[in-house]
Amino acid sequence: MTWAEALIQWGWYGWVWWCLVDLWEWLWIAAGTVGLSSLAGLLSVTPQFWLAGCLAGWMTTWLTLNNSPQSSDEIETQFVRTRSLWLACGLYILIFTTMNWRLYFNLLVPHGDSVMYEEHLWNLLHGKGFRSYLDRGMFLGEHIQFVHLLLLPFYILWPSHLLLEACSSIALALGAFPVYWMTRRHTGSDRTALAVAIAYLVYFPMQFLDIEIDLKTFRPESFGIPLLLMTLDQLDRKNLVGTLLGIGLCLTVKEDYTLIFGPLGVWIALRHFTEPDLATSSLSSGTPKPKSQILGGLLLSLFSVGYLWLATRVVMPWFRSGDEVHYASYFSRFGKTPEEILHTWLTHPLSVVEVLLTTETALYAIALLAPLAFLPLLAPTRLAVGMPLFAILCMNELEGSRTPQHQFHAPLVAVIFWSLAAALPHASEVGRAIIRRFSSKPLNGNDNGSPILRRLVLTSSLATGLFFSLGPMGMPFWDTGSSWYWRRLYGSTHRAEMFARIENLIPTTARVASTDFVHPRFTHYERSYDYSDYWRKVAGEGKRIPDDTEYLVIDTDHKYSKIKQPKEVPELRDHPDRWALVPDKTSGVFIVIKRKTKDSE
Repeated sequence: MTWAEALIQWGWYGWVWWCLVDLWEWLWIAAGTVGLSSLAGLLSVTPQFWLAGCLAGWMTTWLTLNNSPQSSDEIETQFVRTRSLWLACGLYILIFTTMNWRLYFNLLVPHGDSVMYEEHLWNLLHGKGFRSYLDRGMFLGEHIQFVHLLLLPFYILWPSHLLLEACSSIALALGAFPVYWMTRRHTGSDRTALAVAIAYLVYFPMQFLDIEIDLKTFRPESFGIPLLLMTLDQLDRKNLVGTLLGIGLCLTVKEDYTLIFGPLGVWIALRHFTEPDLATSSLSSGTPKPKSQILGGLLLSLFSVGYLWLATRVVMPWFRSGDEVHYASYFSRFGKTPEEILHTWLTHPLSVVEVLLTTETALYAIALLAPLAFLPLLAPTRLAVGMPLFAILCMNELEGSRTPQHQFHAPLVAVIFWSLAAALPHASEVGRAIIRRFSSKPLNGNDNGSPILRRLVLTSSLATGLFFSLGPMGMPFWDTGSSWYWRRLYGSTHRAEMFARIENLIPTTARVASTDFVHPRFTHYERSYDYSDYWRKVAGEGKRIPDDTEYLVIDTDHKYSKIKQPKEVPELRDHPDRWALVPDKTSGVFIVIKRKTKDSE
């Protein structure tokens, strides 16, 4: 088909996709009219997804009609394996590392739940223990999470938070390789594998693991996505050693990964029946042995349950001096302890159903699946591996847990792409039918409909990213009225310029208490305390700061800052005999207060 013929055909068929917008509006009106308030509410918050679907279908139609002849498999394989995939990963690393570093330089990265992880490395190397001074004690009282300690050899050479930011972006980008390998193995197409790998890189729920909606730029969970993808890839390759090693590494990311490995063990045990063409009982052998497969899967499930119990009921409480794990409070509607919560789930299942069958839950599922054209649903047994974690996140009362714009959904990203790889062959007949309808060229019998599928997956990720991504491919990045406008976040800022005037006023041997967004600049000092309204164990009962604090640094210009003038600082106001205001050099942007010494008195 010539370019002109393709354009004519696109005029006939491409416009049909835009009818989805009309369909959305009519469904919304109809749902409201007949009193289906839940459906109407869901439709009211999903217009971007309908528009993204229109755009994806429209672009897929054009790419299919205007398809150029494929190159030979040899040239295609060499091109895909080397230049294209590495180039895509390198571009991702360059863009997101630059964005992360600029946010850090501009004092827009919070210490809590982000830079505190770099403080763990610094304190551990300097004999202060595996902790941040935000923690109640050692960090293992918060989570069994120590994957970032694997960066210590590099951190010794370059002790900077910027290293952690770069490593996080690199790790997320490298997740494209197991996605590529799994997809190629299932589809037999290098081009489809490349398209899905690129779709992974532009998949906006993955990108939010690099820069969250609240601009937290580093989370150890970022390493979990590539590690889990590699583990699942090794599982599909029937490599027992690789699978077990991957499971062990994933458990260093967070205890939450047992919520994936428990169901995965059940899936392995049933794999001989659910995927008979791919199943094998011995991961290291090609000979099916259903009994050993069932045993291995059940052992993995039992190990996961035991590990989760040990982590949450023994290890973490021990590091918390016997106190309950902190995230039990996230499920307070079901109970106060994990035992009470689990008992409520088992004895009152309707209370669970009521929480799960909500507009917010449906929107969460749409946000995870729409960027991949909902194709992972065609591999339901694999997708079911992530369902327990998804359900727990939906029952979580913590703000942000039911949206893929924070870190909670990290393991689900790997499970979804693992499912997508297996789902593509199931969708091949649909793809072949569409190609026959739109193209007069004969189909390659070995292609399995992959051209239409790879284009649909890629365009769906691109189209949804257009509305939701915070990166350069998203509209928020370029929208001058957006909170995520690039010049506002990544250009030079007045706050950063003013901080440079006071940074050298405080010696690195000092003990400094500072507000959250300036706190990251003091993690390498003798002590770096949090100055906030939160109760910190290190400060003591009823105290804002520890008694050994020597300096206070208060950021008055950040949007979350509560203190705007020196007279509002409680220590200076209530104890002028103990504290002195350092002469202002920042036009009021930062307030620096120093504890008086006997000589100064």
